[in-house]
Amino acid sequence: MINKTVELGFFLALALILAYVESLIPFSFGIPGIKLGLPNLIVVLLLARNNKAEENGALQNTGKKGDGVRDALLVNGLRIILSGFLFTNLYTILYALAGAACSFTAMLLGRRLKCFSMIGVSVLGGVFHNIGQIIVAMLVVETVYVGYYIPYLIVAGTVTGAVLGFIAIELVPYLYRQSNRLY
Repeated sequence: MINKTVELGFFLALALILAYVESLIPFSFGIPGIKLGLPNLIVVLLLARNNKAEENGALQNTGKKGDGVRDALLVNGLRIILSGFLFTNLYTILYALAGAACSFTAMLLGRRLKCFSMIGVSVLGGVFHNIGQIIVAMLVVETVYVGYYIPYLIVAGTVTGAVLGFIAIELVPYLYRQSNRLY
């Protein structure tokens, strides 16, 4: 239990560091809201780690089958709230929570259907994160015209999701070896 708490604390710290680094990077192509999504790498890694453990039958020591899902949800939720208060404002937390809810749901479905690779799951997360934020923007500004950004945000979510998925593929074998040492 202590190892699990330490591990989740480590992932939360990494997600917060990535959120801070992302806030320092001036990444804009004239379209508001486009970001790299660096903290979402941690969510993809947590989901992928649990998926790899399920494939290898290595969940006997880690607990129930859905632990990776709960871990990813917990770390992502805490990261959004903490980074929101540390680096941004309440409106950003609202947008991030909506994006994260859509993103997490899409990634979870993609993972459970087993028809998407890790890159595909990450792309789903990037695209649906932007869709969730557009829905909130439509409600906040009370106009559907914000929806004109969707094609641009889908392209951005696809590109950043693919890059983060590729990075996750490279990190998962190392992460899985380290996780087996802890439990």
